[in-house]
Amino acid sequence: MASTREAASDPTEPGAIAPGDGERLQKILARAGIASRRRCDELISQGRVSVDGKVAVLGQRVASQFAVVEVDGVIVPVSKDLVHYLLNKPTGVISTSRDPHNRPSITALVPTEPRVFSVGRLDADSEGLIIMTNDGALAQAISHPSRGVEKEYLVSVSGTPSPASLKLLRSGVELEEGMTRPAKVGVLAPGLLRIVLHEGRNRQIRRACDVIGHPVTRLVRTRIGPIVDRNLEPGQWRYLTSKEVRSLFVASKVAWESASSHAGRDRTSAPPR
Repeated sequence: MASTREAASDPTEPGAIAPGDGERLQKILARAGIASRRRCDELISQGRVSVDGKVAVLGQRVASQFAVVEVDGVIVPVSKDLVHYLLNKPTGVISTSRDPHNRPSITALVPTEPRVFSVGRLDADSEGLIIMTNDGALAQAISHPSRGVEKEYLVSVSGTPSPASLKLLRSGVELEEGMTRPAKVGVLAPGLLRIVLHEGRNRQIRRACDVIGHPVTRLVRTRIGPIVDRNLEPGQWRYLTSKEVRSLFVASKVAWESASSHAGRDRTSAPPR
């Protein structure tokens, strides 16, 4: 069990702060929406909180703009400079900040300061939810291939895919750069699919549907991990709550652990060479 003594900063350690500088850790955690200050004290006492990879202690002071704080192994965004927007991207708008064809960019739909970037992309013809942030840790957690945070889409296609075509979408489609990972594919109505991906290749769904002979006519991203918002109109944005941001980090950790577990089982079940 972690010691409950007051923390003392060691000025010889990297990132150390002078005594009296920074903020109390429990205050930072409470502001980030983890729990009340009293409950945050309990989390620290139980050894469930770490700062820069080391178990935290009661009374510890932290420079929130630099520190990496985790609770139960999940990163907690604590810097006051971080922003997290959820945007419903309309069609005709690109996900990059610049375009040689001068098409409108999603950066024009959110506040100009601080500067933010999109986490992943939606092509100009697609619409739906996209996260805009200046939080590199969150972007890495959501979009890195090893994490595999789910993204859900409503996809309208030409014609009605056969059971064999749907099976191909579910098991993986051979694209130019290789086979896609298995996907969840459901039929909501004739020509209307619900597709859940764990990866985000360029125009992946459109290209996969071209392969099976049913081109996409409309594509809407409706979910990113646990984040949904049916009330956000195209072109509108809102702040993600601290609870929503943490839920994305949790989803990333769960996805990574699941992928690691599957990889371990694959290695142990592989036949000897």
